[in-house]
Amino acid sequence: MIRKLALTAVAALALSGVAAMASEEIEVEDVDFSFEGPFGTYDQQQLQRGLQIYTEVCASCHGLKFVPIRTLGDEGGPGLAEEAVRAYAEQFEVYDRELDDTRPAKPSDHFPESSLDNAPDLSLMAKARKGFTGPNGLLINPLFKGQGGPEYIYSILTGYTGEEKEVAGSTFYENKAFPSGWIAMPPPLVGEDVEFADGSSNELEKEAEDIAAFLMWTAEPKMMARKQAGFVGVLMLVVLTSLLYLTNKRLWAPVKGKKKSA
Repeated sequence: MIRKLALTAVAALALSGVAAMASEEIEVEDVDFSFEGPFGTYDQQQLQRGLQIYTEVCASCHGLKFVPIRTLGDEGGPGLAEEAVRAYAEQFEVYDRELDDTRPAKPSDHFPESSLDNAPDLSLMAKARKGFTGPNGLLINPLFKGQGGPEYIYSILTGYTGEEKEVAGSTFYENKAFPSGWIAMPPPLVGEDVEFADGSSNELEKEAEDIAAFLMWTAEPKMMARKQAGFVGVLMLVVLTSLLYLTNKRLWAPVKGKKKSA
């Protein structure tokens, strides 16, 4: 029995060591996003730029099937006007069971699904990759440095080295942020891929940061509301704790202040 436990412990340590080595090989950069930290908020202009990048570059392969198009006009999101949301929706075709045919999408519809079987849906990508906990692996880092998903997306988009190789007739591209080091997706962004109406920089790093922020919003559209609710909750607990302390002190002060008679 003791021998089995010892072998199990050794195996667990070996696996953890391999996992640690693998995580060290992945180069995930820490990006200073505006929504990080307990008081961070989404940058509306950045979300609009990310939406443009997704529409012009990513949507040809990847979908956002869990995201209703109407949320593009929600407060805390890209903040598009109602007319703009309606016009944006109409560029997509959706299947209508009642018509038994396709029709232009409405704001109440969701974004289309991925058009390729090997192209993952991006709706929850930023949440699915939240394992990154920041430099040194400190568990407190997600509170101050973000959850890791946007950083992972940013690092993947900027981690291509330019090296390629063929395996069984498929082309793979070297990427410093991908776990195996080689990824089947060719570089989706190379810089200057889109022209922004506000004149913002369209360098590769800026584009990657904008689309990563947008994908974080698709995964956590109510993040700001949760932060506000959490702040109010903490404030109420502080006030309640103070009142309980003062009440307890007032009730027991006369009792504790009495001296025992000889």
